[in-house]
Amino acid sequence: MAVVVNKPIPEFESVATSGVKVSHQSHLGQTLVLYFYPKDNTPGCTTEAMQFRDKYKDFVKAGAEVFGVSRDNMKSHDDFKAKLELPFELIADTEEKMCHMFGVVKNKIMYGKKVKGIERSTFLIGPDGVLRQEWRGLKVPGHVEEVLKAVKSLKKAA
Repeated sequence: MAVVVNKPIPEFESVATSGVKVSHQSHLGQTLVLYFYPKDNTPGCTTEAMQFRDKYKDFVKAGAEVFGVSRDNMKSHDDFKAKLELPFELIADTEEKMCHMFGVVKNKIMYGKKVKGIERSTFLIGPDGVLRQEWRGLKVPGHVEEVLKAVKSLKKAA
């Protein structure tokens, strides 16, 4: 089942770093930001993670919890999180269940070869578990500020 804006997100359950369980119901009552990224320790993903890190207190103040999601394993996530001192958890979607549910698995061309990759995307889920906004195929510069603005406007509307 795919996600649709203004509809409740489908059932899912994953485990993030620090043993945190994340599901379609685990964060009801607070805004949830799920950002999907291609790979730990790559330039764009490192920049994006640091920007979410630097604005994390603002997200929390606006009532949101942030999770990064990629296909990397938990060890890779633990190392990435420690290296960048990330204050939020990372979900290891090694079986691509969440990636497929959110429709972020795309065919890409890398070095002339077709590969299956993750399209950098962010999803904003309201306190009621409804998908409020999505950004797909995004560019990193300015993106985190845009998501933060959307979180703040969601809080004002509540």
